[in-house]
Amino acid sequence: MKRYKRTGYLVGATLVASLLLAACTDDSDVDEGTGEEAEGEGTEEGEEDEEEAAGEPQEGGDFLMSMPGEPVTMDPHGSNDNPSAQARTLMYETLVTQNPETLEVETEGLAESFDQPDDHTWVFELHEGVHFHNGEELTADDVVATFERVLEEDRASEAAFLFEMIEDIEAIDDYTVEFTTEYPFAALDAHLAHNAAGIMSEAAIEEDEEGDELNLETEAIGTGPFEFEDWTQGDSLTFTKNEDYWGDNAYLDSVTFDIVGEDLTRVSMLENNEIHVAEDIQPTLMDQVDALDNASAMTEPSLNMTYIGFNTQEEPIDDPQVRQAISMAIDNEMLVDGVYEGYGEAANGPINDLVFGYNEDVEDADATDFDPEQAQELLADAGYEEGELEITLWTNNESDVREQTTELVQDQLGDIGVDVSIENVEWGAYLDQTAEGEHEMFILGWGTVTADADYTMYALLHSDSVGAPGNRAFYENDEVDDLIMEARQETDDEAREELYAEIQEITVEEAPYIYTVFDELRFGISDSVENFVFHPNRTFDLSETYITEEADEGGY
Repeated sequence: MKRYKRTGYLVGATLVASLLLAACTDDSDVDEGTGEEAEGEGTEEGEEDEEEAAGEPQEGGDFLMSMPGEPVTMDPHGSNDNPSAQARTLMYETLVTQNPETLEVETEGLAESFDQPDDHTWVFELHEGVHFHNGEELTADDVVATFERVLEEDRASEAAFLFEMIEDIEAIDDYTVEFTTEYPFAALDAHLAHNAAGIMSEAAIEEDEEGDELNLETEAIGTGPFEFEDWTQGDSLTFTKNEDYWGDNAYLDSVTFDIVGEDLTRVSMLENNEIHVAEDIQPTLMDQVDALDNASAMTEPSLNMTYIGFNTQEEPIDDPQVRQAISMAIDNEMLVDGVYEGYGEAANGPINDLVFGYNEDVEDADATDFDPEQAQELLADAGYEEGELEITLWTNNESDVREQTTELVQDQLGDIGVDVSIENVEWGAYLDQTAEGEHEMFILGWGTVTADADYTMYALLHSDSVGAPGNRAFYENDEVDDLIMEARQETDDEAREELYAEIQEITVEEAPYIYTVFDELRFGISDSVENFVFHPNRTFDLSETYITEEADEGGY
């Protein structure tokens, strides 16, 4: 598999090189880590040729990218889905950022510095001279308005759980803002790097609430390097360069996301030079993409996990024994090899080893073993003989990988006498209906985008998060709730890790979810693209991206 060269840094290379190597074929003819043929490899001449080929960043151009899913909303406090986050991060900026290589929090955002004078207090100093896309200057009042908005009870934001520990937020002066938390919360800085913490214009918030022309569901007013231009529902989104950006201006003139659900169509568009990047390439098509003369197939490490969830409030899957049986009947290794073509790892819990709080001991839990004979015994103990248990499994129609996963799961559960019918639901309706609990079983993905276990534990497992915030399993366990809150308030990292280990052990046994695959990011990229950054949290950084050739409907 070819590698992709970025000028300045390579996301995740130092962090998870082993994952990338495992996903690649023989690179003997490729200069590892560059994506370029190893002409003159190991010689000064080869290095000079490589540097000359890279050249200086080029200004201008329209960057075109195809993706399978459409955003639900431009509002940072709306849906917490990935396509929406990908669009919003081009336009909205956060106080702090997450380094894509180390996943550590950095002051590369709107705050030039921050301090924590005590366990309950966080103080941020803002950059001066930052302006929103509407021309208003960023001040501490905008920060206050942003977080007051997301925490409004009537808004019922899916992202509110990220900030519910914030007790007070105060503008000390024009460029200083102070957060006070109800309890010590060590991961607040990581949460403030989440896209839902994108700072909004107070004036835009007021205009939106007054019902004037601005609608923050379908438009955006941020401070980022790109501005909202157009959203043609079901077709495309366009963003243009922010000429008055407070930092270094982007090289690109514009960015367009084409919504293309069909995997083969995205590959064809890449081959025909109609786009620069095709996101979410189906594993079975990766070799085809990598064989293209004008593009390469790429992988990056990911914070994502794919899971199968149960509605734990509905019979017969309200019985943990039934859920355990179904879990034991699903072979995650077969999913990785047969559906993902090796692009990923079999999951053993809700978070992978890139995330703080990962517990490798969960691998030894009996409930994570593939054991169809034990599964049949558990079903019999629960009162279900072969052929007596019928369940509907939902998937969404934007993902061939998920459809293939559901078909494999259907076959494997059929082997233990469970009759599974598959229902394919449109993406927007899928999110709405699983949030309302209209499902029995469903397949979905979750990314621990803060790289801290709290994000996943609270969202997927705490009873306060049932429904849209993340707990679509409607799982309720008082002991787990208490442990999650104890971990939230613990400031010692070692003690936090022990609490998260206990939570994972309990919930793997109770099986509100079947954690199936820790997947990798898969995409195809034109040879004309430089400095494209695909973050492990599945968002893009295009602030330094440039292209050497344009793309259009006729190719470039």
